[in-house]
Amino acid sequence: MNIITSVSEMQQKMISARSAGQTISLVPTMGFLHQGHLSLLEEGRKRCDVLVLSIFVNPTQFGQGEDFDDYPRDLKQDSQFAEEMGVDIIFAPENSQMYPQKYATYVDVEGITDCLCGASRPGHFRGVCTVVSKLFNIIQPHSAVFGNKDFQQLAVIKRMTCDLNMPVEIIGLPIYREADGLAMSSRNVYLNNDQRQQALVLSQSLARARKLVASGESDCAVIISNLKKDINQKAEARIDYIQICHQLTLEDQTDVDADSVLLLAVYIGKTRLIDNGFLVTNHD
Repeated sequence: MNIITSVSEMQQKMISARSAGQTISLVPTMGFLHQGHLSLLEEGRKRCDVLVLSIFVNPTQFGQGEDFDDYPRDLKQDSQFAEEMGVDIIFAPENSQMYPQKYATYVDVEGITDCLCGASRPGHFRGVCTVVSKLFNIIQPHSAVFGNKDFQQLAVIKRMTCDLNMPVEIIGLPIYREADGLAMSSRNVYLNNDQRQQALVLSQSLARARKLVASGESDCAVIISNLKKDINQKAEARIDYIQICHQLTLEDQTDVDADSVLLLAVYIGKTRLIDNGFLVTNHD
């Protein structure tokens, strides 16, 4: 397994691989890998000759006062996991490689970035789309694998890839959860024991919403009101958003149907956690 930090070296490696007729799959991450990331690598491994893991904590997707400096990093541990999963190349560039002096070009996707995380984290998706488009240009993968935990991010990347005619197949995989239901996240490491228990309110809210729908409740406002009451009972919980949206447009819905997705962002202490799921349960 190679670890490459230079953009030019990475480009040359990928040009050579493509010239040799090899297929390339990319798993883009910010590192500090957990089992959810490993499931993405497992899927990517099935789809290619050359599996690339990118590890880059992207400064342009963090807002002022967010956790860029504190975001957990452990390249040594990540490299061990990557080798076990059959990764061929880790691309781990420095900030100066991705954003050299006088860098001035960014990618914006309009519309579906205005709501949810886009509303509460202005500029976030501009940073996400910019770095993902750069990774696609550098690595030129045939496929790229993402997790569904970042539901809006996946929708935005699919939109960008389609609109800009990028020849990359975008693959989304189900949320990988702890045994007690908490969605796996690198940020879970921030939680103390009590907060870790309170964080279960996100997955519990999804289960509660599905139970309400199964019992015949279809009014989105009623469902959301019930979930807010439950979450607000947790001492360290602070709701960023709870919305029920159409899976493609991400527009708010008034009544639940087969396309309805519940999306939550909740602070537990200082840690912002997200979760989501379809409310008609034959989806997942």
